[in-house]
Amino acid sequence: MSSTPHDPFYSSPFGPFYRRHTPYMVQPEYRIYEMNKRLQSRTEDSDNLWWDAFATEFFEDDATLTLSFCLEDGPKRYTIGRTLIPRYFSTVFEGGVTDLYYILKHSKESYHNSSITVDCDQCAMVTQHGKPMFTKVCTEGRLILEFTFDDLMRIKTWHFTIRQYRELVPRSILAMHAQDPQVLDQLSKNITRMGLTNFTLNYLRLCVILEPMQELMSRHKTYNLSPRDCLKTCLFQKWQRMVAPPAEPTRQPTTKRRKRKNSTSSTSNSSAGNTANSTGSKKKTPAANLSLSSQVPGLGAIPNCSLNPGRDGDLCHSTAVTPSGQFKEKH
Repeated sequence: MSSTPHDPFYSSPFGPFYRRHTPYMVQPEYRIYEMNKRLQSRTEDSDNLWWDAFATEFFEDDATLTLSFCLEDGPKRYTIGRTLIPRYFSTVFEGGVTDLYYILKHSKESYHNSSITVDCDQCAMVTQHGKPMFTKVCTEGRLILEFTFDDLMRIKTWHFTIRQYRELVPRSILAMHAQDPQVLDQLSKNITRMGLTNFTLNYLRLCVILEPMQELMSRHKTYNLSPRDCLKTCLFQKWQRMVAPPAEPTRQPTTKRRKRKNSTSSTSNSSAGNTANSTGSKKKTPAANLSLSSQVPGLGAIPNCSLNPGRDGDLCHSTAVTPSGQFKEKH
């Protein structure tokens, strides 16, 4: 009986490395390589379901994507949630991009209990544009990724800070239109802003409005309510949270500390210097703890003692009720 590859004692003619190894944890950078391959497999017929599957494969359910860059009117920072991430990547291709991939150089990895952080200071987002003209755009910046430390190793946070970008036009195209000033003038103009197309920038501006409306959309999808009813329900619940008093933190029961005998005797010895005075001070202690209501008629005291010092550093303070009905705090 001849041995087969399924036989555990099978010896491969190609050496011991021919047999398949057990699954192992891949490196975070390899996940970016897999994401690049998935983006390259995109077709013109890729619909919303394809982009949702793409985001599900590489991003956590509570993932966030942040882009920071500086435009002519000042610095910008956009953060979108998991439900808006698929649409973000699709808008990149809707703006005339035919290819998109990321290059990470000299990245640093740090491992935590439940996550892996990748910090790449030399990250490049490369996009190939087919319209309005054939151009290659290299967007450089810093990319910080946080992966979940599990078998799926999906992205939890994505933060890309854009520093600069370059638009590269082939020399062959310039040579073809060397005699046409209008085409040369059009080629000299940028087709992106900080490496992002107008489609993507408009979508990011729209996300500023869409992100707070995720609660309304989720409620509409879950309960099949009308937009007006969803808004009323969300506003009512938010009003309830604002009006409801904050929950009081549970106080730990105070434990009485047992007095040490030597501390009592040392205190009395230092004040009086003999045993008789120490005994007298112990007899005076119960009298000091008497309530004021037993001494002054018409005056009630509400003791409020604890081991924690009061506002003035005292260990005990009380609130006294005067005959006129007013409260007076006594220390």
